[in-house]
Amino acid sequence: MRIVLVHPAGSNWVPGKKDVTAVANRMAPLGLISIAAYLEKAGHTVFVYDCLGPGKPSDNRFHTKAILSYHPDMVGFSATTSGFLDGYELAERIKLGRDQITTVFGGVHISSLGASLLKDYPAIDFLCIGEGEVTMADLAEGRSPASIQGIAARGTDGPLTNPPREHIHDLDDLPFPAYEKLEGFPKGYSLPLFSYVLSPGATMVTSRGCPYQCSFCDRSVFKRGFRYNSAEYVYEHIKYLRKRFGVRHINIYDDLFTANRKRIAELCQLLISNPPGMQFNCAVRVGYCDDELLEMLKEAGFLQLSLGIETGDPDLMKIHKPGVYLHEVRDTVRRIQQMGLRAKGLFMMGLPGETFETIRKTSDLVISLGLDDMNMSKFTPFPGAPVWDTIFQEGTFDCDWRKMNCLNFVFVPKGISSKEQLAELYNQHVKRFYSDPRWRKKFQKHLWQHRWSIWYFLKHLPTFLAAKRNFEPE
Repeated sequence: MRIVLVHPAGSNWVPGKKDVTAVANRMAPLGLISIAAYLEKAGHTVFVYDCLGPGKPSDNRFHTKAILSYHPDMVGFSATTSGFLDGYELAERIKLGRDQITTVFGGVHISSLGASLLKDYPAIDFLCIGEGEVTMADLAEGRSPASIQGIAARGTDGPLTNPPREHIHDLDDLPFPAYEKLEGFPKGYSLPLFSYVLSPGATMVTSRGCPYQCSFCDRSVFKRGFRYNSAEYVYEHIKYLRKRFGVRHINIYDDLFTANRKRIAELCQLLISNPPGMQFNCAVRVGYCDDELLEMLKEAGFLQLSLGIETGDPDLMKIHKPGVYLHEVRDTVRRIQQMGLRAKGLFMMGLPGETFETIRKTSDLVISLGLDDMNMSKFTPFPGAPVWDTIFQEGTFDCDWRKMNCLNFVFVPKGISSKEQLAELYNQHVKRFYSDPRWRKKFQKHLWQHRWSIWYFLKHLPTFLAAKRNFEPE
């Protein structure tokens, strides 16, 4: 079977303003290329079409023509909440071009809302609920949909949902993702500026699932089953990226990379004993990075560790990120930096329960930590996240899927008077961090290391200047 897997562009910036995200940080669609590799191993001919890929225009007519040129029997879409409607428009256009093509939608948004989507979106033939590799392979083999776990389809009396598919228990059984199917990889896929020293960069995941359930995380819909690749598999994956594509920096996007300490210690020993000439960034959670482990990560080539902190208010922390405490956050950041690693803090603004006071506490915490970098996302309630069930009781919510990308304020908590006010507070406190003399001194100290980022920034200077002008409340 000929299969095209599509990553829709969606709305990745403030509506009506220039999208700079694809230039500043273009991440490979890892889920799609994992499915692509699995399907190809099963004997199918697979293509991956990334609507956000390098050189792609923002035009669904262009994308439709390109997808149809592969003469597919099946087209699969992996859509975020903000990308779903864009993907559906493509599915409609594809059906108009060739009605016999089977269309399948999967991803967190689909797994959260389930079979109800089939009623309102007739151009979708099947929904893939949960992990997609085995389910898509079963569909491609021509098995009866009624016998395939993890499928939602139309029945004679309305939408039907088959029993859920069990998680893939041994992730080492999966082939490496099919990076080669991404046009322009790796140079066309940029990591966040000034977060790497070596170039080109790439992204990878080494585990699936998370034992925790933060209020805002839509991946909770996949349940808590935590599985991971072995240290040997990860090491071979790293070497593959280095040898095949010349990759020299990898951002590891696991939800909880260091959860299994033994695995990380084994991986570090492999990287130390036979270094591949690369650097790495990863995310860690408070409580999963003791001094000995930090020392191993440093020696193995890790550059920056990110911490999901979210808020500086202890009461909000209890609600939205239970089990994390501010004194432990401060201690963890201190120890990361003492080990010669960079610490990046990840925060949210506009959480349910947020007020002027909690925002000030978060801003003060950000400044006091002395972070090397920071990211402040705009809280977005997603279907499937625990907070979704009560979100309409917590404030004003504009449930416009196209705007739900953590770059727009679609939710305004009761403690804030308006979206405009929240946007003003956001700009004020983000600018406060990047204007802080201590951060500027620290950034300038590292600046000489980032010649690749400087070159990339200058190459795309008009786009970045346009984005800067757009960095204002609506």
